Amino acid sequence: MTLSIRDPGTGQSVPFGDRPPLRLPAAARAVLGSILRTAALLAGRRIRQPRTHVGDVLHFADGTSARVYRETLVRRPPTRAPAVLAVTFRLRAIRGRGHRVFRIESLLNTPLFVGFPGFVSKLWLAHDERGRYRGLYEWDDPSLADSYARSLWWVLSLVCPRDSIRYTILPGRRRDAPADPGPTGTADRDWWRPDRVDTAPV
Repeated sequence: MTLSIRDPGTGQSVPFGDRPPLRLPAAARAVLGSILRTAALLAGRRIRQPRTHVGDVLHFADGTSARVYRETLVRRPPTRAPAVLAVTFRLRAIRGRGHRVFRIESLLNTPLFVGFPGFVSKLWLAHDERGRYRGLYEWDDPSLADSYARSLWWVLSLVCPRDSIRYTILPGRRRDAPADPGPTGTADRDWWRPDRVDTAPV
């Protein structure tokens, strides 16, 4: 089944995921709003960096795997309309030790997403065997997740090949739901679907 939403501009039904980015002025306002709201979240001590899933290795249905290197969540009311957002990208000209530097530096990117309306949590995944990074988010309201992903495109396009930036939204799913067992292969369309999780030793 293809999941879809109504485009507010045309009223037409369009699929979730890989939609065009928002117009730059709208995306810039959204990112700036997130940065400003992050300050309030920090002041209220509502941002957490638990280590519950750090070190877990997620295996995906396209035959790749990636390790969780950070988790971020916001203390907030219970989620009413959960949705999983998966984002992937490949960094331009990052090789070898550069990946480790990026993982450390990426903490500074937190204000670019944590203040967006509807954000619940994020797993940060290291690069896989094809050099792709992933973020697995939980969002409250799939439409808000879609708006975030289409704003994020502009930020990622500064450091990533544009054709490497993709996203998928799964309404009604939670980020910590069990993996989706199924056939494993090389289908590129399954880049977002974890089919096994190797939990890090306690």
